[in-house]
Amino acid sequence: MFLLVGLGNPGQEHAKDRHNIGFMAVDEIVRRHDFSPWRKRFQGETAEGNIGPCRVLALKPATYMNLSGQAAGEAARFLKIPLENVLALHDELDLLPGKLRVKTGGGAGGHNGLKSLDAHLGNGYKRLRLGIGHPGDKDAVTGYVLSGFSKADKDWLDPFLEALAKHIGLALSGNDNEFMNKVALALKPPPPIEKKPPLEKKKDE
Repeated sequence: MFLLVGLGNPGQEHAKDRHNIGFMAVDEIVRRHDFSPWRKRFQGETAEGNIGPCRVLALKPATYMNLSGQAAGEAARFLKIPLENVLALHDELDLLPGKLRVKTGGGAGGHNGLKSLDAHLGNGYKRLRLGIGHPGDKDAVTGYVLSGFSKADKDWLDPFLEALAKHIGLALSGNDNEFMNKVALALKPPPPIEKKPPLEKKKDE
């Protein structure tokens, strides 16, 4: 079994925050793959389903971002899910909006949700880093991540989440590079091949 942990803050007041893109991604995965209805479990909300051959539990912790590891740790221990089968989906300031990077292990980079996961799970889980961009000033970061996406963001956010949900099975099966490429292509499809007009036949002289 795999555990998909979306990182975010509970409550309608935070639902559209940039910091909650992890919740948004998990919501889209659950919707696209026809998971079970959400129910309260493991200090959060969970839904179960299959993605290809993989059985998956999606989890949105209700513990607030800086205590996300409590919920994830409880779920992983109870269901005996190995650390390498845990995937955390979270906002990433150091990536441009709509960019995706997959990484296993590494530092938390100042992200309180990842710090909590490290404390309760260990460090070897997979991180799906979902780019939201940086406000340009470190003093503006808190206000930026806790504010909602703009109307202009919808142009990249919706296709980004749709592509991520469509191709998430590649990340589950370890095909991380193909997963990242598929999502990138969905946001920047290749230009159409220009058809050249047929050559005119020379008339016989």
